[in-house]
Amino acid sequence: MNKGFFQTLRDYKERILGFFSNDIGIDLGTANTLVYVKGRGIVINEPSIVAVNQKTGQVVAVGAQAKEMLGRTPAHITAVQPVVDGVISDFEITSEMLSYLINKAQEGHTKLLGPRVVVGVPSGITSVEVRAVRDAARDAGAREVHIIEEPMAAAIGIELPVHEPSGSMVIDIGGGTTDIGVIALGGLVNARNVRIAGDRFNDDIVGHARNEFKMLIGKKSAEEVKIAVASVAPGRERLESIVRGRDLVTGLPREMIVTDQDVRNAIGHSIEELVEAVKEVLETTPPEIIADVMQRGIYLAGGGALIRGLPNFLTSAIGVPVVVAPDPLTAVVRGTSIVLDDLEAYREALLRSDDELVPTE
Repeated sequence: MNKGFFQTLRDYKERILGFFSNDIGIDLGTANTLVYVKGRGIVINEPSIVAVNQKTGQVVAVGAQAKEMLGRTPAHITAVQPVVDGVISDFEITSEMLSYLINKAQEGHTKLLGPRVVVGVPSGITSVEVRAVRDAARDAGAREVHIIEEPMAAAIGIELPVHEPSGSMVIDIGGGTTDIGVIALGGLVNARNVRIAGDRFNDDIVGHARNEFKMLIGKKSAEEVKIAVASVAPGRERLESIVRGRDLVTGLPREMIVTDQDVRNAIGHSIEELVEAVKEVLETTPPEIIADVMQRGIYLAGGGALIRGLPNFLTSAIGVPVVVAPDPLTAVVRGTSIVLDDLEAYREALLRSDDELVPTE
């Protein structure tokens, strides 16, 4: 029997199983988790936060409702991020979060079999971490789990020609990590994962407020300031945001105005480290692919891509055109949706699959 016969059998099997189960794509992020359901689009975009009652061990809230509790909970309720720096830090809570999101995504559309799931994870993830993600999705009710690295998923979601011999480059700036990936012939030619991303910028802003203004602010407030006024170069207009916290000298509540220049001073060092990481990836990339990247440009994805002036700053720093991908926040989950539509075409891009291999003879 030839390979085509087995491929036909596999296609037939997938169509039958697809009738009885949902196909779900998940961008499992440190800050937010996005869920795509085949035929319905992106149905969930929730913060990756879970509130747990320490007395009973029960999950009190997940997602946006849990985020509202950050810094406001009584002693026996803790709001935690089960995914830290792109890696599962608490397996049980991650399973609870995935179970909640998968069930919510299927509300009113539940089918006979558990869903087939594709999960986007940071590049360079270890085999132990891959197993943790797969097991968490399995425990959440998934019938079949496939793992794909986020730079590859983002490149697919941006609709770059990942199967062609010409190279493409993606920088996915998420909440916990930034994934820098060079893609060609359906795989990652070169990649690096660095812990310089949204959470690091929030910490920078908290530290700057403490050291320069003698004021203690929360991470949630820092994130709001970052979204409102963060930039890496002065713009035409001065940006301002009001931040509230506690005066470290008097111990009393205090309110102050933070400008875009204050935020630039806060995150400047981290941005420089990010530029160095990009340069290191370029330095170890084959010259033929560098030529392709120079022609096509580098694409920015993730929430960090929305920082004002970042594309122009990176372009001048590394000498390669840098552009923001269309709808950068959803690039990874859009990639998982495309993979779900044709798993066989992207099989080589997957880190781990649960289904059996196709016989070659």
